[in-house]
Amino acid sequence: MKATLRKLGRASWVQHAAGFTAAEFLRLVWWTNRFTLDPPDVYKRVEPDMPVIIAFWHGQHFMMPFLKRKEYQAKVLISRHRDGEINAIAAERLDVGTVRGSGDHGSEFHRKGGVSAFKAMLRTLDEKINMALTADVPKVSRKAGLGIIMLARESGRPILPVAIATSRFKRLNNWDRSVIHLPFGRGVIAGGELIRVPPDADNETMQMIRLQLEERLNEVTRRAYECVGRPDEGIHA
Repeated sequence: MKATLRKLGRASWVQHAAGFTAAEFLRLVWWTNRFTLDPPDVYKRVEPDMPVIIAFWHGQHFMMPFLKRKEYQAKVLISRHRDGEINAIAAERLDVGTVRGSGDHGSEFHRKGGVSAFKAMLRTLDEKINMALTADVPKVSRKAGLGIIMLARESGRPILPVAIATSRFKRLNNWDRSVIHLPFGRGVIAGGELIRVPPDADNETMQMIRLQLEERLNEVTRRAYECVGRPDEGIHA
């Protein structure tokens, strides 16, 4: 029975149906929550530095397509896993392009399509398209990896830490503490200060910037939950 369900889950029509349903549910969440920006001028602040590398924690990825405004282009890094296929279908339905592969630079970097994905992200940024990806890598929640720091160094583009929070949500009991945002509440998109990586950054410098990114992502996450009246959740997000 389990084998049958796994096979069914890999069927193209099932994945497309799931991706379509997910996208339309996220649209419902977006339109029925009163979303604000923190700070209110975050787009004006960042626009002169575009394209940027948009960084966020795993588990906050579902609403990230709504960061993109119509006047901007953006792509998001999504894994090659079958769950990633559903996420990719949903993202593309929400007008966000995708790069498939892993942002991890660990031992399975080549097997997971990390090399090709890294090159594709460099091309994306070179084409003046914003690139979004999670800062942490499976399955180490809330610890930034070096992949995103390497991308910033090689591309010369700054990193923008962001977080999205809603007042109504369901938190899953999985490794990345994924948040399912719910309709009919308040929402906020919080942005932090840009982080730049020098082109000649050595390993020690990159480690320092990696820790700085962790701090700023945690800070914008706390701020986002405070803005929607759920300050305690920012600690666990």
